[in-house]
Amino acid sequence: MFETVLVANRGEIAVRVVRTLRALGVRSVAVFSDADADARHVREADTAVRIGPAPAAESYLSVGRILQAAARTGAQAVHPGYGFLAENAGFARACEAAGLVFIGPPADAIALMGDKIRAKETVKAAGVPVVPGSSGSGLTDGELAEAAREIGMPVLLKPSAGGGGKGMRLVRDAGLLADEIAAARREARASFGDDTLLVERWVDRPRHIEIQVLADGHGNVVHLGERECSLQRRHQKIIEEAPSVLLDDRTRAAMGEAAVQAARSCGYRGAGTVEFIVPGGDPESYYFMEMNTRLQVEHPVTELVTGLDLVEWQLRVAAGERLPYAQEDISLTGHAVEARLCAEDPARGFLPSGGTVLRLREPQGDGMRTDSGLSEGTEVGSLYDPMLSKVIAYGPDRPSALRRLRAALAETVTLGVQTNAGFLRRLLAHPAVVAGELDTGLVEREVTGLVPEGVPAEVYAAAALLRHSALGPAGGSGWANPFAAADGWRLGGERAWTPHHLQVPGHEPVTVRVRETPDGGTELLLPGADQPLPGSVGVHPGPGAEHRFTLLLDGVCHTFATAADGTWLGRDGDAWHVRDHDPVAASLVRAAHSGADSLTAPMPGTVTVVKVAVGDEVAAGQSLLVVEAMKMEHVVSAPHAGTVTELDVTPGTTVAMDQVLAVIAPVEEETA
Repeated sequence: MFETVLVANRGEIAVRVVRTLRALGVRSVAVFSDADADARHVREADTAVRIGPAPAAESYLSVGRILQAAARTGAQAVHPGYGFLAENAGFARACEAAGLVFIGPPADAIALMGDKIRAKETVKAAGVPVVPGSSGSGLTDGELAEAAREIGMPVLLKPSAGGGGKGMRLVRDAGLLADEIAAARREARASFGDDTLLVERWVDRPRHIEIQVLADGHGNVVHLGERECSLQRRHQKIIEEAPSVLLDDRTRAAMGEAAVQAARSCGYRGAGTVEFIVPGGDPESYYFMEMNTRLQVEHPVTELVTGLDLVEWQLRVAAGERLPYAQEDISLTGHAVEARLCAEDPARGFLPSGGTVLRLREPQGDGMRTDSGLSEGTEVGSLYDPMLSKVIAYGPDRPSALRRLRAALAETVTLGVQTNAGFLRRLLAHPAVVAGELDTGLVEREVTGLVPEGVPAEVYAAAALLRHSALGPAGGSGWANPFAAADGWRLGGERAWTPHHLQVPGHEPVTVRVRETPDGGTELLLPGADQPLPGSVGVHPGPGAEHRFTLLLDGVCHTFATAADGTWLGRDGDAWHVRDHDPVAASLVRAAHSGADSLTAPMPGTVTVVKVAVGDEVAAGQSLLVVEAMKMEHVVSAPHAGTVTELDVTPGTTVAMDQVLAVIAPVEEETA
């Protein structure tokens, strides 16, 4: 076994690899950019080396700087994690040339399977069924469009290099092929440095099932069962589980053998995943999509149902050990489900979010596991992937695992950063998910019902009651001047309503009125309500500076958490920030900077494309700019026909959320 291993990654996967290295008694070396100088993976490793400024191209993607860090620390091997350089054949070769062991497959296997076109041809020759699609690499835009028309719409555009859903585009209208091909090339080039595309037939209502394989350097290959990854949004997995309810033992064995043959066809070594697309109504008709030549994000569910530490076996195989398992030794016990916690705002179309983690609570314990790179004080920016952590639950059966995962997400606290925790919890309770009736389009079809409209009334009620309780003078013995208390008391009449002006960022301001009742209770008049509701709060101590409190509103009890900075968390995992509001000042700001003619940044990020200039005439809906954050592109379009009168950005400009990018003066309507 190695004495020292450098982990060429960041975030939760770096923390997770360090955990296994420590268990094996291997010294760990972390690398970090300036943005991650105080990150959790840096603190948990035995030593850490700065490798450059915040942009990934100058740090985590810099082969030279990573190799220099390995040389300085005496590392014998490099673990690439996933993402960044994990599937970069050039990096694997550079490690070998520097006398380092690359903890992953041979560079030739990475290159072969990283080229999806060659990969399909190779596994097809080995007898593995593949999805019908284009053939040949380096196709022009016109050739891709022609291939798509020959295959028949709908089709899926895919980068030949890389994975993770980046650059993938589902196209149902042939008239949109040119724009979608251009966008897919941009995303592929930005994510993988290679804009080569292929096109495949789209299988309606498909299920995404992948097989975990493990191979040593002595010719032994086994599979560790499957993972169901059909719950996806924008072609990116958000919930994964093992095993799949779709497969019976016979189909599982057949798909597993196909995955083993795919691994053998490229001379694979280490942990890898063979991905299949499966028609939901005919699980025996499965098709090879691609092979991921690295550890997968969702590997924990396989670890929980097999009892194997995949990172440990990556290390052992890289060190030359033989696998001690034959296929008949591998068994699956129980059920595991994983949810990916991401910095994104479901209420704003899942656009990336950011901020500082002010309070953190991550579930651990019986049947629960959290793989995380977070700590209190972590700054979540727009430079890296939005995934923050993974919450995983294990149980003796699928219903038990689902219940535990919903409970774990309810207890997950990341105050200060908006996440998708509440959305994931509601998704896991969806009847189709509970029944196991999954497909890759389910989330997109049901997304409207999974994202609540507006802010729940109980959030405003809790904020108003807590603020109201702080208005009066401190309690104590003796007489208190009733005229000094801001509680609405007045001589000879019922108490007056006290207005509380509140606002949740991204939503209109509201006013909640509170008054005390003769019996010592309180009642609230919520926005839009005709009748007051009785309400009260009880505050309880919580971990650190956090407080737990309960709200009793109209006979229903709600549980919340709050931090001193005014950030609130509902029990279902949705976070809100409530602040005092000055309606007049805010209306002036909106009129000056966020009018109907203004185009604002939908998320914090970087402007990558500017298609217009001041003075250009544009049509309603015309694509004008592209903003990229956390490897996600968002197209900013003209709200109406008009003329560009202001343009405040150029390609490469870093922008904040809601920052004005351009102003479009509308076309003046002619009068008779």
